[in-house]
Amino acid sequence: MKFYDCQPAPSPRRVRIFIAEKGLSDKIETVQIDLRSGAHLTPEFERINPFRTVPALELDDGTCISESIACCRYLEAAFPEPALMGRTPKEQAVIAMWEHRCEWDGFIAGSELLRNTAAGFKDRALTGPRDHGQIAELAGRGRRRLAWFHDFLDQRLAECAYVGGDAYSVADITALISVDFAARQKVAIPETHANLLRWHAQVSARPSAKL
Repeated sequence: MKFYDCQPAPSPRRVRIFIAEKGLSDKIETVQIDLRSGAHLTPEFERINPFRTVPALELDDGTCISESIACCRYLEAAFPEPALMGRTPKEQAVIAMWEHRCEWDGFIAGSELLRNTAAGFKDRALTGPRDHGQIAELAGRGRRRLAWFHDFLDQRLAECAYVGGDAYSVADITALISVDFAARQKVAIPETHANLLRWHAQVSARPSAKL
């Protein structure tokens, strides 16, 4: 199995943390794809992943799984322990719900902000094989959405230790990469959000978060 990664990028970091939490870092070959040089847009990488994005997980039979959560779903099914997506139907549904909210309101909002402002993403405002122009209004919306994301996450973490409930899960992984991604764009956790700050310090201390 091969994991196609890009060390600085937030999307593959989500899968990299998931792999580490599963204890699989030494069992899966990692291939770095240099996004800055456009390595993901080459014909060679297109043969691996026609969507030309990372992360991607190439199985031993040649099947390629792209999209972060799809990679995580495969790994959860193939390597059930430790469970990171819940055990009971209720746990699985609640974790999936919160993971999606963190991706949509956190990570996607951060992507709106970055990809519609950074000069390096001129005409590349969306990932994938096709070019898309930047829209300044989306950057402003992304910044506002990140503020709301911090608010509702702080409220959620007043109710439970982790985003998905009482145990660490994929919802925490998505939340962490989203919060850190926002911070890189100067949208930091407000000092008033004590619950979110407590959680962030706790999950950031895990060895997997440092990868």
